Amino acid sequence: MDRAVLKGSPDGGDLTTDLMLGGAVRLLQPKMGYRAAIDPVLLAAAVSAGPGERVLELGCGVGTVSLCLAKRLPFLHVTGIDADAAVVALARSNAAANQLDDRLTFEIGDVATLDDAVAGGGFDQVVANPPFLPAQRATMPNSAFAQTSEIEGDAGLDLWLTAMLRMVRPKGRLTLIHRADRLDEILQELAGRAGDIRLFPLWPRQGSQAKRIIVAARRGVRSPMRLQPGLILHHGDAFTPEADRVLRGGHGIEGLWG
Repeated sequence: MDRAVLKGSPDGGDLTTDLMLGGAVRLLQPKMGYRAAIDPVLLAAAVSAGPGERVLELGCGVGTVSLCLAKRLPFLHVTGIDADAAVVALARSNAAANQLDDRLTFEIGDVATLDDAVAGGGFDQVVANPPFLPAQRATMPNSAFAQTSEIEGDAGLDLWLTAMLRMVRPKGRLTLIHRADRLDEILQELAGRAGDIRLFPLWPRQGSQAKRIIVAARRGVRSPMRLQPGLILHHGDAFTPEADRVLRGGHGIEGLWG
C-alpha cells in the first residue's frame, strides 16, 4: 500500500494517502482514529445503478464509498453528506485528486437533523455505513473523529434508517453495511416501510460466523425478504479470489440483486 504522511487531519494530526481498489482510488484520510478499510469498499460494490440515477451517501466521511462507487460506475452522480466540516473538506479534496469532482458533491449535514433542502430528497438510492455501536456498548476512542465514525451520537440506528428512507424516492433502494448482531434492529426499523429486503452476509473465513452484513431494501414495496449467498473474505492470510475481485479489482458484488 502506497502511503504518504501529510498534515491537517480533523483531529489536528497527520494524514495519510492510501490506495483503494488496487490503486484506482487515492484516499487522503487521518492517520489516527477511524480509517477506511474494506467495509466502505464492500458497501460501494453492493450498489447496482443505471445511467442517470442519483445516489446519496449519508455520513460520507472522507468520501470512500462515494469515490469507489463513482470510479466503478462512470455515469453516476453521488452526493455525500457529513456533519463534520473538516471531514467534508477532505472528501472534496479526495474527489478533486481523483478527478471525480465533476460527479461527486460533498455537503455539510447532520443525519439527526437532516433537512430536505440540504440534500434535495428523492434520490434513486441512498447508502450508509452508520456507526456500529451505541455509546453504552462502546469504549470511547481518543480520537473525536473515530468517536463520531464508530459510535452513535444523537442519531441512533433508528434515525439513520429513517433518514435513509426519507431521502430515497418511493421504490428506490437503500443499502447499508452493519454489524450482523444488530440485524434484528435493522429489520425492525424497515418493517412496514420497505420490502424486497436482501441480506448479504460477509464471513471472515469459511465456517466462521458473519461479523458484517449488507442489507439492501426498496422503500414502500411489499416483496418478500431474501437471504443471499454472501461472501467469504479470507482464505488463510489472503483474500479469497471472489473478495479480491471486489476489493482490489473494483468489481461489483455479484448476486445481491440477482
